[in-house]
Amino acid sequence: MKILMVLTSHDQLGDTGKKTGFWLEEFAAPYYVFKDAGAEITLASPKGGQPPLDPSSDSDDAQTEATKRFKDDEAAQKVLAHTAELSKVSADGFDAIFYPGGHGPLWDLAEDGDSKTLIETFAANDRPIGAVCHAPAVFKHPKGKDGKSFVSGKKVTGFTNTEENAVGLTDIVPFLVEDMLTANGGNYLKGDDWASFVVTDGKLVTGQNPASSEDAARKLLSLL
Repeated sequence: MKILMVLTSHDQLGDTGKKTGFWLEEFAAPYYVFKDAGAEITLASPKGGQPPLDPSSDSDDAQTEATKRFKDDEAAQKVLAHTAELSKVSADGFDAIFYPGGHGPLWDLAEDGDSKTLIETFAANDRPIGAVCHAPAVFKHPKGKDGKSFVSGKKVTGFTNTEENAVGLTDIVPFLVEDMLTANGGNYLKGDDWASFVVTDGKLVTGQNPASSEDAARKLLSLL
């Protein structure tokens, strides 16, 4: 069982001068769900190497069992520091693909041609695709076999407009995940803000927010 996890390489939060990147819980929880299930995990990012960590996800109040485990796991830290360059990664041989969130993907992975090709290839081969929180931003451009948006007609979720408003970034982000998924024809569903909420439609699994990370990873595993 081989799973590809794709992380952002983008570290600038718009023009605020603040840093962003991937959200630690959204990487750590799925990583250990997959690892504990015996999966062989490959990490990739647009620029390769060490992906930027959103500093907000490293604060004391954002820590979970999975993030604490990661901080004690030198082997996992080493793997994360050496992600493969996304342009050099092929879908061949992978059973599923999973995208952790954080605000970074809104800028790079949402517009990344290599990511678009991977998603379209996994979809065409009916392999599971997962994304959590802001990572459903990666479904902005991929198309299905019918030429429509990949999410058109599918049940999906992702970071809500109200959650974005709560963190004060509505006017900073390049687009709102909820609005984009809806505009692309997705049947956007949501649970309570900040509570775990995961939607599965066929081989597509999406999670609403950081709290949904572990559940989304388990749902993805159940499809393998």
